[in-house]
Amino acid sequence: MTPLELPKGLGRPAEHALAAAGISDLTDLTQHRRSEIAGLHGVGPKALGILTMALAAHGLSFRATP
Repeated sequence: MTPLELPKGLGRPAEHALAAAGISDLTDLTQHRRSEIAGLHGVGPKALGILTMALAAHGLSFRATP
């Protein structure tokens, strides 16, 4: 499967936070709960919205909460 790039417009703090967490593309993002990503320093409501829309555009989502 070809990696799906993270969307543009996230902002540098969010990009750095995701990279520090080992998340380099949308498929990596699906392995994490939305709440985990929201807890990363640098990822705010705007970045979460952008990420959620990018995932949905590819038929993907954050990992479900148990």
